[in-house]
Amino acid sequence: MSEYGEFGLIKHLTEKIELKNSSSQKGVGDDSAVLDYKDKKVLVTTDLLLEGVHFDLTYVPLKHLGYKSAIVNFSDIYAMNGQPKQITVSLGISKRFSVEMLEELYSGIELACQIYGVDIVGGDTTSSLTGLTISITCLGEGEKDKIVFRNGAKENDLICVTGDLGSAYMGLQLLEREKSVFQGQQENIQPDFTGKEYILQRQLKPEAQKNLIETLKEKNILPTAMMDISDGLSSELMHICTQSNVGCRIYEDKIPINLQAVEMAEELSMNIVTSALNGGEDYELLFTVPMDKYEQIIPLENVAIIGHITKPELGLNLVGRQGEEISLKAQGWNSLNEEK
Repeated sequence: MSEYGEFGLIKHLTEKIELKNSSSQKGVGDDSAVLDYKDKKVLVTTDLLLEGVHFDLTYVPLKHLGYKSAIVNFSDIYAMNGQPKQITVSLGISKRFSVEMLEELYSGIELACQIYGVDIVGGDTTSSLTGLTISITCLGEGEKDKIVFRNGAKENDLICVTGDLGSAYMGLQLLEREKSVFQGQQENIQPDFTGKEYILQRQLKPEAQKNLIETLKEKNILPTAMMDISDGLSSELMHICTQSNVGCRIYEDKIPINLQAVEMAEELSMNIVTSALNGGEDYELLFTVPMDKYEQIIPLENVAIIGHITKPELGLNLVGRQGEEISLKAQGWNSLNEEK
């Protein structure tokens, strides 16, 4: 890699990039990108991913890692009811990474950008003493009166989620189990993931919820609050309720859970509802809408109503299958937690 140098490496990785968005006036190649959003509001989000904290290259393919690194940023923009338009990609690279490995990583980032209509307009590279570091900043646009924050939930609003919850976490548990089983094996034995493809995909190659944002716009439904589920449903509900000064009640039997996740939890003797509440990395959207939108929400594909917003003094509660109420706690993913 040293024969390229920093600027040569950046050129090598980005020379085939073509800008797709009219707001991207100048991309890679100058001291800064030039963007023009005209009358739209600019949304900005950044995610930092560290090897050994956020990903394990023992079982995460570099192309998948690149794809996921971009998707987690797109998801943040969609969670504001916006559209991602540009990203900058910065990498900290240790000596064990070859140019070919970085090409594989970048191919995943480029694939995500191609699918979601996002431009790569800049970034940086530097050496790292501690493995691979990926920092992506995503810029998006939102209409002035259509941006959705976390603090707008109102009493009696419906609580909705897209997709299913807990699958990504169960995929991670499967990968970690197989890693521990096969670590140190002398024979060339391959793990058998037959019948578990869905939960693996949810962990390794998640998708952002672009379709929901387009559907809500088409149906003229504006959520009162919204965020993506990256750290677990319980944590995200707590964010919305705290910032909106409300309580909530969700129902265990309404939480959407995929059968593969249920089977994996049983195999590992884990509680799948706990995993769905606290697992994280689902990158689904959690949002609230007024009660009078019920008839419009019910027919929507891939959307489930799991509860409603209550008065703040009633707290945050999960209603179990037997009618018992359990206080929700934010026990989702915390990258600063020292316990492993």
